[in-house]
Amino acid sequence: MLAVALAPLGFSAALAQDGAAPADANVVALPEVDVISTSPLAGAGGEDRFSFPSQVQTVDAPAFERTRSPSVTDTLQQRVPGVTVTDINGNPFSQDLMYRGFEASPLQGTPQGLAVYQNGMRVNEAFGDTVNWDLIPPQAIARTDIFTANPIFGLNALGGAVSIEMKNGFNWQGFEAQILGGSYGRVSGYFQYGKQVDNFSLYVTADVAHEGGWRYFSPSTLVRAYGDLGYRTQDAEVHFIASGATSNLGVIGPTPVNLLSQSLSSVFTFPQTTQNDMGSIALTGKFDINKNWQIASNFYMRTFRQKHSDGNDADLGACDDPNDGLLCLDEDNFPAVTNPNAFVVRNNHTGQAIPYTDGVVYGTIDRTETHSTTAGVTLQATDNEKLFDHANYFTFGGSVDRGFFNFASTSTLGAIQANLNVVPTGTFAGSNAILQTAGDIGYVPTYLNGTTTYYGIYALDTFNITPEFAATAGARLNIANINTEDASGLNSELTSASNFNRINPVFGLTYKILPWLSAYGGYSEANRAPTPLELDCANPQKPCLLENSLVSDPPLQQVVSHTIEAGLRGTANNVLGGQINWKAGYFHTESTNDIISLASTITGRGYYANVPATLRQGVEASIEYHSGNLMAYANYALVDATYRFTAELASPNNPYADANGNVLVTPGDHIPGIPRQTGKFGLEYSFTSQFKAGADILIVGSQYYVGDNSNLNPQLPLYWTANIHASYQVTENIQVFGLVNNLFNNRNATYGAFFDTTTNAQIANGTSLTDPRTLTPLAPISVYAGVKVNF
Repeated sequence: MLAVALAPLGFSAALAQDGAAPADANVVALPEVDVISTSPLAGAGGEDRFSFPSQVQTVDAPAFERTRSPSVTDTLQQRVPGVTVTDINGNPFSQDLMYRGFEASPLQGTPQGLAVYQNGMRVNEAFGDTVNWDLIPPQAIARTDIFTANPIFGLNALGGAVSIEMKNGFNWQGFEAQILGGSYGRVSGYFQYGKQVDNFSLYVTADVAHEGGWRYFSPSTLVRAYGDLGYRTQDAEVHFIASGATSNLGVIGPTPVNLLSQSLSSVFTFPQTTQNDMGSIALTGKFDINKNWQIASNFYMRTFRQKHSDGNDADLGACDDPNDGLLCLDEDNFPAVTNPNAFVVRNNHTGQAIPYTDGVVYGTIDRTETHSTTAGVTLQATDNEKLFDHANYFTFGGSVDRGFFNFASTSTLGAIQANLNVVPTGTFAGSNAILQTAGDIGYVPTYLNGTTTYYGIYALDTFNITPEFAATAGARLNIANINTEDASGLNSELTSASNFNRINPVFGLTYKILPWLSAYGGYSEANRAPTPLELDCANPQKPCLLENSLVSDPPLQQVVSHTIEAGLRGTANNVLGGQINWKAGYFHTESTNDIISLASTITGRGYYANVPATLRQGVEASIEYHSGNLMAYANYALVDATYRFTAELASPNNPYADANGNVLVTPGDHIPGIPRQTGKFGLEYSFTSQFKAGADILIVGSQYYVGDNSNLNPQLPLYWTANIHASYQVTENIQVFGLVNNLFNNRNATYGAFFDTTTNAQIANGTSLTDPRTLTPLAPISVYAGVKVNF
């Protein structure tokens, strides 16, 4: 169990694991104080969580250890009510995390609704606000707090914020190494080392993971490193932090059900790979001015590069008269374009039209490259002196995050092979050419530079009217300046300057009814500015590659969320010899000018649009029990996510779309891709001082296919998984362990969408693709075993 304790001057934190074997106790145990940092600066002081008027979920280091997963999202899904993880990519290291129906996703193309921080450093990428969970090593996490809609966390905290606090040599000491191997060629290993010498501390960790993938053509490799050098005195603490990571991920994505009926390992067109590289440095500090006032700071710089390659079907064929003999884009996708010359495909480098070659099944290899560098600073002051002889906790601060990015996108002509591999074979005219069509209606190479500058000023105060009754009020001013510039000289419409600003309030009340029971209620607002990706991909007449290129710049409005929540929570000791922590609450979040992603009639392309209003409301409940030998938990969440307007939305591959490719949405229609209910149950029991075992069950309710905005198609059915694990302490320093994921080999799908059944890929493959549904099935049963050593 995670115990966070503030030293007399408010600087040190420690982890304590109740009931752990000596080999697991590489920490200094201090008395438990349930404190949370209510701002992005994790670990910079904080207040009693029961005085804060909204829900806060905490996942501790032992919870990450129990899953033994290289992926952060696996543990968050297992332990946090309201969190679901969607495997859109078909890759265990690159998954979408959804909380209360808002997402933090690695996919450029997913509207983001959660702010994510690591040691106070914003890790939403500058270009698309994406979150690359594969770059965070789970073994280095001290604790993760998930907040509901809290505007103090700045832009993107529409549905909440994820604040990750990493380990350092003051709160984790010793040496630990682990190696694991098992199903589908997975091999992983890590080490971590922490030490304190007088006023200095050192923490360093590195890990490597490789997996062949349970689906065809989907291998992945991760390499990550993290280090923290600390120094503290009686009234100050400073940390220099460096991290780096590289990953190469096979992100195969959903597959048509006709192919899955042949094999659940089937994939559609490929290659589909993503390479991520990241490096960062940060300097954090905490300084006591006196016994009440503390100043905290964070300076960071972070660089990120992503290369994405995606083999796709292409809507290409022989031109109609008067361009006979040439290659053309399918004219049926753009009935409003009457000039036949606009559909002729050309080699971008030479400008020459590409001849049509009979017998070739045309495809494209779509490539994007994003490079961004961000730098930021946050300064914060806190004061815990009494006000009018009443307890009071006051925080105010400001932040600046400046990002520079370069983006490039091209589509290369290729041929689809019988195994659905898209290759530039060189056997037909125009093979391997970078494509461009006249009128910029289809294939347009894009080269873009730009900057993002985000300013924030915030203040938050919690005042105890009585020892049991507290009031909280605060606000944050967000200012976002986004500038983009066409670097090709051919797409001047991409050059733009956009500015967004807003003041978001928060206020609420908490009341301790009994020592073991408290109530809370509050209201908050949050906003997010459209990302550079969304701003430059908002024209349905000029769609861009989903998660890829940019083509035009109609205006988008910023999204604003309005959240009301209330609930009960408490902690009871000496219940059946242990402690029970529980919470239950209701939330209601209405978002105005919400941004959604819509599909184009061209395969693999889409665009963004504002919609008037959406609503996400529901309930969350959890209970957790700890005793000397037993830990058990149960979580439940209901998320009712609906549209609150009447309009036609593009969904051209939906079986119920009209002749124009649209479906009619009315108030009350459910937002696709958001499961309505989730349930989570688990326990772990120490049978002896050496042997312990446990099990975890996840149940995810039905959801509508992405693209089924009018809710006319059958839903994607409920799915569930059961995982078991066990460990044996061979000696004080050596532990062996094993785990089985998806014990009963449930193969239901976690994600579903639609695709164009007229695709030419079926000609190459010889399979009739008549069903428009595409699915990402659950990973099959997998077995892993390993060894961990501690000193």
